[in-house]
Amino acid sequence: MTDHFADNLLAWYDQHGRHDLPWHHNRTPYRVWVSEIMLQQTQVTTVIPYFQAFMERFPDVRALAGAPVDDVLSHWSGLGYYARARNLQKAAIAVVTNHGGEFPDDQDALESLTGIGRSTAAAILAQAFGKRATILDGNVKRVLARYHAIPGWPGQTAVLNQLWAHAETHTPHTRVRDYTQAIMDLGAMVCTRSRPACDTCPLQSGCQAHARGETHLYPGAKPKKDKPEKTTWMVILEDGDGRILLERRPPSGIWGGLWSLPELDPAFGADELQDACEQHLGLDCSEPELISGFRHTFSHYHLHIQPARLTVTGQTHLADRDHLRWLHRQDALTLGLPAPIRTLLTEPEQTALL
Repeated sequence: MTDHFADNLLAWYDQHGRHDLPWHHNRTPYRVWVSEIMLQQTQVTTVIPYFQAFMERFPDVRALAGAPVDDVLSHWSGLGYYARARNLQKAAIAVVTNHGGEFPDDQDALESLTGIGRSTAAAILAQAFGKRATILDGNVKRVLARYHAIPGWPGQTAVLNQLWAHAETHTPHTRVRDYTQAIMDLGAMVCTRSRPACDTCPLQSGCQAHARGETHLYPGAKPKKDKPEKTTWMVILEDGDGRILLERRPPSGIWGGLWSLPELDPAFGADELQDACEQHLGLDCSEPELISGFRHTFSHYHLHIQPARLTVTGQTHLADRDHLRWLHRQDALTLGLPAPIRTLLTEPEQTALL
């Protein structure tokens, strides 16, 4: 029996798909790979300027492998999920060290690189090498879950296995590069998470969810868990030369490897911050000026950040160390900073709390 899924999708793509994204030009394995990693959990419109700046600074895999990690994280600052940037450089180093700077054109070899999973490896093979390979990113999962009315959350192994099986069946033996882009485009532009444009979908006639009027049921939602709430003080410590103290976070965990502001236990009251800074950092400071707090949401918890600005009144006893650095604001902004910290440093005029 002929599978018209790919034929209909490709006909739609020829007329309505995206053919001029930055990574479509000079489509090397390196450029495809970086774009695929950036596009994980991130919209195309957000990725485009980051991709262009990243390519300008790191035009090839050797440039990325040899760059300072702070430089890499700085060019990733604002994209979130910073483990992606650290893994990107680890994989680049492996490509240079183990593969002579050339990306392998083999699924298993690609998957052996840090941060590259089954779908990303397949996207590189299809997009850069023109090889038949099956992708299954978030957009593709949504298209296939609806088309075949597959119940359940795709994060469940049984559901995921069904989706992979259908993805493999539908992947054509010709025009694979166009097909992989087409099915991603369909999920992003037509078969969207909410309010899918079924009337313009080239797969409408075979879509089981549409036939049942149940597109909203597919794919199944991830079981909800209440996110815990956490609180922290973040102190903006400024010395007599106008420098700010930054602290590098541990390599793993939230904001791993990025530079941030020193944190203090939320159990301290505002009137105890001076003593806390002396006790934990060895710094004599003025009374704190409280800045409007805000909540930042991570994938698995909410963090309530209460910033406070303090001026160092005595000697700056802390010398620069591997994890501590005194920097003027303009120099600090060249480092890899979490987006909320970058905002705090670029908007010092925030209204102080009374």
